[in-house]
Amino acid sequence: MKLTRYSDYALRVCLYLALHQDRLVSISEIVDTYAIPRGNVMKLATDLVGAGILTSVRGRSGGLRLSAPARDITVGQIVRHTEGNSAMVDCSSCILAPDCGLICILKEAQMAFFNSLDRYTLQQVCDSGSDSLSRKLLSAHS
Repeated sequence: MKLTRYSDYALRVCLYLALHQDRLVSISEIVDTYAIPRGNVMKLATDLVGAGILTSVRGRSGGLRLSAPARDITVGQIVRHTEGNSAMVDCSSCILAPDCGLICILKEAQMAFFNSLDRYTLQQVCDSGSDSLSRKLLSAHS
């Protein structure tokens, strides 16, 4: 299964916030760190706040933070939200659909994919990353 760029950005933003749980992070900081277009980060932030994954604080000293500790947010939660739970293949116009066993197999594979991602929290991902990567992201805007 291939993730969309939207999911990629969502995971990057959430991991960055997981590494900076001690403070609010501005959208500008995320844009500067990852070189992601500002409009994309704004849209993503609004979406993830609406989904309850992030919290935003408005104003001059505002910013974003995870809505829960990184140990309580799974990679699966984020990807399930950004990718949706729609079928991997659109079988609606296929003449084989009524008798095709592939639909169930693909649904099972998709569930296994999400279940696998559900086993890992943002904290575990941060802890398993290399020290140099963590140092790089932690010092990017210190």
